[in-house]
Amino acid sequence: MTDTTPGTKGADTLTRLEQEGEIAADYLEGLLDIADLDGDIDMDVEADRASVSIIGETNSRDLQKLVGRDGEVLEALQELTRLAVHRETGDRSRLMLDVAGFRAQKREELAKVGASAAEEAKSTGQPVKLDPMTPFERKVVHDAVAAAGLRSESEGEEPQRRVVVLPA
Repeated sequence: MTDTTPGTKGADTLTRLEQEGEIAADYLEGLLDIADLDGDIDMDVEADRASVSIIGETNSRDLQKLVGRDGEVLEALQELTRLAVHRETGDRSRLMLDVAGFRAQKREELAKVGASAAEEAKSTGQPVKLDPMTPFERKVVHDAVAAAGLRSESEGEEPQRRVVVLPA
């Protein structure tokens, strides 16, 4: 018999996401060992997804290799980590990976881009089309635009998909 007590579903989700984080951490620790890179793994659950970060000493150039140009290596590493989690759990993972604070810094920059585009759309009354972005980048911009009280939508096909901020 399944327990349907209120709150049980949330606890089950949290347990599942924590398990995803642990599987991802084990996978990434093995990868760091193979690559002979130093880094600590930090796990968390935020916004209904597991979040795993590889943190190094300040100015650790070695971990920058795992970020790559414009986060390309980080994106690939995130997909490989999601596949490792999927292999273990059988479930699709929405795990978010950060290396050396790259995504955290990128999130701050993109929030400013979204807020600025929202201000431009408010002042001109015209839609504002932004440059093509990754799904992660678009999500951050959509959230910033919503926080500014406007709507936005994505248009186009990958890899040219972009955010369009709509005036009120």
